[in-house]
Amino acid sequence: MSTSTAELLPEETPDEPAPSSALNLEQRSHQIFPTLSATDIRHMQRFGHVVCFKNGEVIFAAGKTSFGLMLVLKGGIEVNRYDGLGNTSYVTTHLPGQFSGEVAQLSGRPALGNGHAVGDVEVLVVPSESLRQLLVAHAELGERIVRALILRRVGLIEQASGGPVIVGPRGHGRIHTLQTFLQANGHPHIVLDPEHERQAADLMEHYQPKPEDLPLVVCPDGAVKKNPSVVDIGRCLGMLPELDTDKVWDVIVVGAGPAGLATAVYAASEGLSVLALETRAYGGQAGASARIENYLGFPTGVSGRALAGRAYVQAQKFGVEVAIPAPAGRLICDTYPLQVEMCGSLQRLQAKTVVLSCGARYRRPSLANLKQFEGKGVYYWASPVEAKLCKTEEIILVGGGNSAGQAAVFLSGYASKVHMLIRKDSLSSTMSSYLIERIQATPNIELHTCTEIVALEGDEDGLRQVRVRDARVGEERDYDVCRVFLFIGADPNTGWLEDCGVDVDDHGFIRTGFDVTKAQCKANFANGVYPRDLPARAALETSVPGVFAIGDVRATSTKRVAAAVGEGAAVVSQIHQFLANLPLDKVRT
Repeated sequence: MSTSTAELLPEETPDEPAPSSALNLEQRSHQIFPTLSATDIRHMQRFGHVVCFKNGEVIFAAGKTSFGLMLVLKGGIEVNRYDGLGNTSYVTTHLPGQFSGEVAQLSGRPALGNGHAVGDVEVLVVPSESLRQLLVAHAELGERIVRALILRRVGLIEQASGGPVIVGPRGHGRIHTLQTFLQANGHPHIVLDPEHERQAADLMEHYQPKPEDLPLVVCPDGAVKKNPSVVDIGRCLGMLPELDTDKVWDVIVVGAGPAGLATAVYAASEGLSVLALETRAYGGQAGASARIENYLGFPTGVSGRALAGRAYVQAQKFGVEVAIPAPAGRLICDTYPLQVEMCGSLQRLQAKTVVLSCGARYRRPSLANLKQFEGKGVYYWASPVEAKLCKTEEIILVGGGNSAGQAAVFLSGYASKVHMLIRKDSLSSTMSSYLIERIQATPNIELHTCTEIVALEGDEDGLRQVRVRDARVGEERDYDVCRVFLFIGADPNTGWLEDCGVDVDDHGFIRTGFDVTKAQCKANFANGVYPRDLPARAALETSVPGVFAIGDVRATSTKRVAAAVGEGAAVVSQIHQFLANLPLDKVRT
């Protein structure tokens, strides 16, 4: 299973399910395909409308039909998986009292399978917006519905069906980029090598792609794209919807890491309209953490992906619009409502308040040919996709923080040996003690202190050799490894805020609250500006009214997942206070 979607459920499951996980799903068929009672159906009837279909008629089609939930009242719906190449396989037939759909239906995204009428069919169609209202109004019924939708997505992921088909030669760097994007967003997909798969070879023969056209991607609706960007993939899967530039959101959250997702969930649950923009995948950098063991309430630990997955479904449940990949390019503050201009376009989205939880960008070492090997031997996160690539190999991991420690322990379960490189002489000042102890107790992790990578060697197919220098003795050594994982920290993602004038400190982190006041006093003291002359500012508000900053991007913040979630929740009350104090003409905007 390529994501921890199953962990969204109340019944906890292992972070990385064993091969028997398919059997576990089979044993939970009563939860995947529940039959609702007459009372449940009565509750649902006021949220939908009845539609009739004739025998054999198409009710929904993969990649084309968007709907919420369809409850069968008469007849049946035969559901088949569909992969865009024309391959179908039978899943189930929903009978009276059962319903169709999976997680995508919470946000109205296109179906991932085909549904046909069996007999004369009557269904209660509950549109996505009404479905979310139903889940909130009837909590116990809503829990059973959400559990079923999630487990169905798990089944699609495990069987690699119902999503895009990526076609290209094994080891192609762009394949890794697309695969990790889909995996990080919990989306089913399959990768086919034309050397081993007849259908993939036929597709290559038909389209005759040039090297720069690879890989080919077949969307669920059958459309074929040549070397698509992640934006193209987001569009074809409905992850990146068309956003209304005329709408004024109560809150636009930039960044859907733990802090941003917390803001989205709490704000939407309190009746605010919320749009969350994320560049790569929900969960941010925390989503790459193999196991977080010091997060309150998870005594056996929880993966970053599982934690983010729970929050993502919660956000959808409360009606948050999430757009991925949707990088913000500019914040415009000289007008009201505030505007977020999207990267690479002139599209401007409007909001009464903006929450900056844009985190940080992965730090890259100064190596001449680093970019050449990114995705082909050099990686900045450690998901199951990368773990499988380095199975039985020796690898190098650079970094001494908690994320590096979690990744080293995770990868040690796949690699024959993990060479862990740090510049300092110990881990004690940068890593939690429980992780240090675990690294010391893992026999195939070797810690190299006072060392760094000085050169990468390889060819167009990927990395082949790494040169490492021991700073204590000045000696260099070559390692014949093909996988390097870099966890050397990150820099604040604030360059795009320069036009807006959001105040940042010397390191680029965003000042908020008293830190803004203190900085302004220091800068303007010579002009006679004193604290009493400066406007009152909420603790998480930036130098620009209505713009807030939370999480790792905020100066003086505690760089921990729990702290980020706390700030994400706390900022919502400050947003309410700001909106309550707006002049009446701006409230009506």
